[in-house]
Amino acid sequence: MASLRVRDIDVHYTISGEGPWVTLAHPLAGDLGLWAPQMAALSAHFKVLRYDVRGHGATTATPAPYSLEQLAADAAGLLDQLGITRTHWVGLSMGGMIAQQLALDRPDLLDRIVVADSTARRPADAAALWQSRIDRAREHGLATMADPTLERWFTASWRTAHPLALAWVRDVVARTPLEGYCGCCAAIARLDLLDRLPAIDSEALIMAGEHDHSTPPAMSMQMSEKWRRSVYRAIPDAAHIGNIEQPDFFTDRTLRFLRGGLEALA
Repeated sequence: MASLRVRDIDVHYTISGEGPWVTLAHPLAGDLGLWAPQMAALSAHFKVLRYDVRGHGATTATPAPYSLEQLAADAAGLLDQLGITRTHWVGLSMGGMIAQQLALDRPDLLDRIVVADSTARRPADAAALWQSRIDRAREHGLATMADPTLERWFTASWRTAHPLALAWVRDVVARTPLEGYCGCCAAIARLDLLDRLPAIDSEALIMAGEHDHSTPPAMSMQMSEKWRRSVYRAIPDAAHIGNIEQPDFFTDRTLRFLRGGLEALA
């Protein structure tokens, strides 16, 4: 575990493995530890950078609101300081939104991109929905948000069958810094990158859990239609956090794509 001063924050990160670089970016109310199911496989083939997004985990939580451009600039600053000139990227939910913004702002940095359980455009009522979450978090605290979040993140059958894993993830959500949660909610509420996706040249694997109600599969399929060099794959029997609910499927498809590109998924 280490940290670097990037712009106005201290970014917490960890590096493991050897090979080409791959960077992992977690969802809202998560941290770099949520990638644990993928680490053994990815570290066997890649040099893996995991980091905590602004206001999450051990990275500095500055006052809300944040912007997606700000979160992408944080990531670019971290990569630049570490001397990483080119990296694959695996982004889950918010991490996939950061990937899109970063690919547009700094196309020199990203090679193959995995965008999982994410979207490129929020629906028309997004501002009200995200403001209500911000208001509830400020009034009642993040601990009260944990159980409703887990209900969106995982199917009921998985929650029943995996109580220890559920408790682990609940703790990650509950201890997310309040300003970080509210700041990133504001960034997500303004997401509108769909019409800009054709400008991205990187190959992409776009995945979504078939039972994901937070960012439904239709959103991912819409992204794939716009993203010129991409393919869409559904994650069976999963909701929003597919890398934990279906780790074997998620890891297999991710590894095949990062090592062999779109041809490896044909």
